[in-house]
Amino acid sequence: MNWLKKIMIGRYGIDQLSIALLIVYLPFSLAAEVIRVNWLNLIALAPLAICYFRIFSRNIVKRREENRKFLVWWYPFKSWFNRNFSRIKDIKDHRYFQCPSCKQKVRVPKGKGNIRITCPKCRTQFVKRT
Repeated sequence: MNWLKKIMIGRYGIDQLSIALLIVYLPFSLAAEVIRVNWLNLIALAPLAICYFRIFSRNIVKRREENRKFLVWWYPFKSWFNRNFSRIKDIKDHRYFQCPSCKQKVRVPKGKGNIRITCPKCRTQFVKRT
């Protein structure tokens, strides 16, 4: 393992964009194997080649800036997915309603019948069945 440490001295290494490129490579590679289309295999190798180029690059400042731009683009999708995934996990115990005034999402416990919900943002009250 010492030889790997020596090779990686002064190199950029793995970051979130490199991992995303590897994740993009996998479905293309699997599709190319299943469909047996050679040009699809070449397309699949492009993200892998870019990933390896980034990992072994010595231009750390440029690679860091590329990763920052990727994260600015990626985080809205990630936060939307995390928010909705937590709602799916929580669907057994809670219901989500939208305030008619300000459109704020409000979480209330399930199985309480008709309840009066007060929006925490605008203090509007509305009645819903849970």
